[in-house]
Amino acid sequence: MGNQSISFFEEFKAITKFRLAVSVVFSSIAAYLIAATKIDFVELTLLVTGGYALVGASNAYNQIIERNLDAKMHRTKNRPIPSGRMSIKNGLFIAVFLTLSGIFLLYFLNPKTAFFGTLSVILYTLAYTPLKTKTPLSVFVGAIPGAIPFMLGWVAATNDFGIEPGTLFMIQFFWQFPHFWALAWMLDEDYNRGGFKLLPTGKKDHSTALQIILYTLWMMIISIVPVFGITGALILSIPAAIILFSCGLFMLFFALKLYMDKETKTARTLMLISVSYITALQIIYVVDHFIRVGINY
Repeated sequence: MGNQSISFFEEFKAITKFRLAVSVVFSSIAAYLIAATKIDFVELTLLVTGGYALVGASNAYNQIIERNLDAKMHRTKNRPIPSGRMSIKNGLFIAVFLTLSGIFLLYFLNPKTAFFGTLSVILYTLAYTPLKTKTPLSVFVGAIPGAIPFMLGWVAATNDFGIEPGTLFMIQFFWQFPHFWALAWMLDEDYNRGGFKLLPTGKKDHSTALQIILYTLWMMIISIVPVFGITGALILSIPAAIILFSCGLFMLFFALKLYMDKETKTARTLMLISVSYITALQIIYVVDHFIRVGINY
């Protein structure tokens, strides 16, 4: 019984993509902390559990839909469904259960949070996933549900959608392009086995690298826009903006390096740095906020 429990727990982590889901939930927590005038641990618990449920549901639907394609790729062939360790029926049960649970928990938090959370599942499952084998534009579609979690934390804390969560959305929206294209560059051969069309030009060429550079620049700019005082209650101090911009320059350096050498190793480094960048950005925003206004429980 114990081994079965451990096995189910491991398979549940795999089908919900535990590490990815945790990083997504982390972005929601960060936005909640910079938006809330007082930290309510009940609200935070609802956001974390409801958010994980909906992200996990999206990943489960994705693996059900792409099971035959996943079986062709080295990095995905050992996932629960293509490997045969989990049936489609059980996978679907988990996905539906998580969807309903997530919507309920976020609705209990507030209806706007539930709406945006539900929208992210719909777009990820019904738009992004089927488009991945059709057109590189799928990355633009996928960037929408991918950017929702960062703004979701603000909406959860305020029950309001305005320029502040809109700005957080745009930061994570633009970040996804250099991040995901670097990943797609790194795993291009494997993605081709599955028939996925993810690089903007379909090739690991100068044009793709140039787009990575341009979107990195846009990301750097939008990331520090709050320092200019034009984003309502979303504020960033000058020292925080300088630190953040410096982090962006480090990421830009490797984007330029990829343009010059077109090496898979450089793409991997850029991808890893992009993960560090978005994590650092969220921490910088939270710390900067707490230094300015303090913490209320």
